[in-house]
Amino acid sequence: MHFEGLAMGVIVFLIIGIFHPVVIKVEYYFGKKVWPTFFVVGWGFVIWSLYTENLFFSIFLGVFGFSCLWSIGELIEQEGRVKKGWFPKNPNR
Repeated sequence: MHFEGLAMGVIVFLIIGIFHPVVIKVEYYFGKKVWPTFFVVGWGFVIWSLYTENLFFSIFLGVFGFSCLWSIGELIEQEGRVKKGWFPKNPNR
């Protein structure tokens, strides 16, 4: 039996699950102005995944990188959710 696919499925599930609250917290404390950080980190991990020989680790890096890139759109959408009142606005920002 090969457990690599199962393990990778769990890892992808956890990465996606972790990015959801990260986007909410980042938008709350910093707003969408930090999207370039997600862009640079995301592409950094994607490029790193291209040069990694271990397939399992390469997939992890690629998923993490594209999750960062996907979070840029989610960050912008989160700002809209805050404007609609679905999430609290940071009064100190």
